[in-house]
Amino acid sequence: MCGLAAVARVGANLPVGTEAVLGNMARAVGHRGPDAEQFFLDGPVGLGFRRLALVGPDSGDQPLFSSDNQTVLIANGEVYNHRDLERRDGMRLRTSSDCEVLAHLYAREGLDFLRDVVGMFAIILWDKRANRLILARDRFGIKPLYYTRANGTVLVASEIKALFQHPECRRELDWHSTLADQSVNGAPYLTSAPINTWFRDIETVPAGGLVVIDLDTGDTRQHSYWRLPTFDGDLDLSNEEFISRYRDLLGSAVSDAATADAELGMFLSGGIDSAAVAALAAAQGRNLHTFTVLSGSTLTNGDAEFGHRVAQSLGLPNHQLFFDADAVPGVDQWKRLLWLLETPLCGPEQFYKYELYRYAKQVRPELRGMLLGAGSDEYNGGFSTLLCLEPDWPGFEAGIQQMARASALHRQPGLTRWWDYPEGAVLTDDLLLEPARDILENTYSAYVSWRHRHMQQYNCWHEDRTAAGNGVEARVPFLDHRIIELLAGIPAQRRAELLWDKRILRDGFRDLLEPAVTGRPKVPFYYGDGAGFTHRTMVRMLAQDGDALLEEALAAPGARDLLSPQGLRTMLRRLETEPEPWDVEFMLRLVNVGLLDQMVRELPAVPLDAPSYRVLSALAVTDWDRDAPEVMRQLRHRPQPTPEAVIDLAPEVLLVQTPDDPDRLFIVLNGTFEFVAERDEDAAWWAFLREIDGKRPVAEILDVCGGVEFAAVEKTLSDALDAGVLKMVGI
Repeated sequence: MCGLAAVARVGANLPVGTEAVLGNMARAVGHRGPDAEQFFLDGPVGLGFRRLALVGPDSGDQPLFSSDNQTVLIANGEVYNHRDLERRDGMRLRTSSDCEVLAHLYAREGLDFLRDVVGMFAIILWDKRANRLILARDRFGIKPLYYTRANGTVLVASEIKALFQHPECRRELDWHSTLADQSVNGAPYLTSAPINTWFRDIETVPAGGLVVIDLDTGDTRQHSYWRLPTFDGDLDLSNEEFISRYRDLLGSAVSDAATADAELGMFLSGGIDSAAVAALAAAQGRNLHTFTVLSGSTLTNGDAEFGHRVAQSLGLPNHQLFFDADAVPGVDQWKRLLWLLETPLCGPEQFYKYELYRYAKQVRPELRGMLLGAGSDEYNGGFSTLLCLEPDWPGFEAGIQQMARASALHRQPGLTRWWDYPEGAVLTDDLLLEPARDILENTYSAYVSWRHRHMQQYNCWHEDRTAAGNGVEARVPFLDHRIIELLAGIPAQRRAELLWDKRILRDGFRDLLEPAVTGRPKVPFYYGDGAGFTHRTMVRMLAQDGDALLEEALAAPGARDLLSPQGLRTMLRRLETEPEPWDVEFMLRLVNVGLLDQMVRELPAVPLDAPSYRVLSALAVTDWDRDAPEVMRQLRHRPQPTPEAVIDLAPEVLLVQTPDDPDRLFIVLNGTFEFVAERDEDAAWWAFLREIDGKRPVAEILDVCGGVEFAAVEKTLSDALDAGVLKMVGI
């Protein structure tokens, strides 16, 4: 992992003073490369390079050159098959850098030079002979690269904040495109729109593509060397052959990603994805330190436990980073993280992972890379069980068909009303076919294309930044084009057997992982039953210091015109009263947009110069069964309720019922009306609350309420216990 910066003039040489500006740009991405710094200025082009050395640490400084020195290149990332390419083409390399092969490949093959390259990379290349600048990225956009133009100058960098260091770069948030982006507003439709950079005139080099800029004329064109397959299912293999090939390709990808001359670690949630990567790495002889988030959320949904158990079964050290109820990001801490990520999609997942990297670097100072399980779900059916209308593959297909129709209607909003009737649509989808044929005729392919876009916009973006902010490179074996091309070849009639609930992955690892792991249901990170712990933390963050983050966001120039202060303040007050405040993530995106608008007008300190703060600690867990009670005590975590539990009101809680409104129960916490239980909305919960006395078990109270099933109140009861409204007697 490295930090790249470039300045190029169209039709002229670089002006005096460019070296200082380039130095500022390189420093803005200096966190990406703490090991070395180099600069190259020649005629119209200036290149700045900050290096993190994982391969060839003693001989890999950049720029890198072709044999005739007419190709000059700086690169961020890894070329996994550089040895094969070197042998195939008989190259004579000057350095031990894996990326040097790229300069030689370009000199020989021109714009097709990345066709056979396996790896993750972002490239800035100057063809001196043709005087053209070439920008390129890997097939999935794992490594970032942004560019813009400013008065005849082309600016390029690994992160947007570096572009803003140039005095002529436009610094303006694009409110309208940001608020309309599906990843921000969460509208349930499929899209494969270009990646949003959030800022006006800032562009990103497309994944699997090149941007070619003629430095004599300024003409710009794009060239694709790889596109996401259409998932037409054209491979004639048995299920067993698909599973075997998938396993072999993933094994090869893990071997590639684990190649380094520096220490690597592993983020381990205990789900099948990270467990499979860890199992393969362990089988290949890698003794990786593994790192797991231990919070109220991951304790409840099982991630913390399974992370420990998987590591233990594989003989790998496991660090459980402890996020207790007081681990609430401070105002400045959140703004620092947001500026590092430079995306409104910064949320609790990014907070957890950034802190996990900080801890990993503290306890393993020589660590340079981290293996991840990211990128599995998007392509091999990982979300099938979450998006289904019925719990099977046809139910999943029906679910994405519903999203496809919503996508088609998004293109023709005037027709939406005809699909709104309670009985269902009164018109057929034929009316939508012509303007949305690409979505409706191959819905599964459109679905994967949408997930592919989200992978770049959300996952690859934040995985790169949270790692880079700590001088670590994120490595993602599942994002290997050979794996995706195999999955694209599964015939439609076989998807139910291989892709429902990731069968191709689960069945392929039965010999390396225990059944409890291969059969563990899909649980998104920190979501599931324990999501409320994380969401309440985010609410507390927004409400701290008199709603400081919200008020600063509302003061942004764009926010004053486009956000409703009353609406957002009312929303925050509502979220403070909800046991499960799901809307906080939606609200946080709006707050982030306002904060970014403020930041871009008055640039914060670059990450290298930002003040430090305390690193969280790990909780020692050596035997989960033995240590779980202490873990729960430290987290102040309440056991989950059972029918045999005895429940009472917390000491500071009162139930209030007024004579003129007998169907409402007001829950008063510390003298403040916090919650309301309404008979019309949830009769079982309303009746249960009225009978709580701190003496009878839950099952007995439910019998008194007319034989109500425990399942009818279990979720609300658990939320009320988590919120401190109720307590378990004797615990």
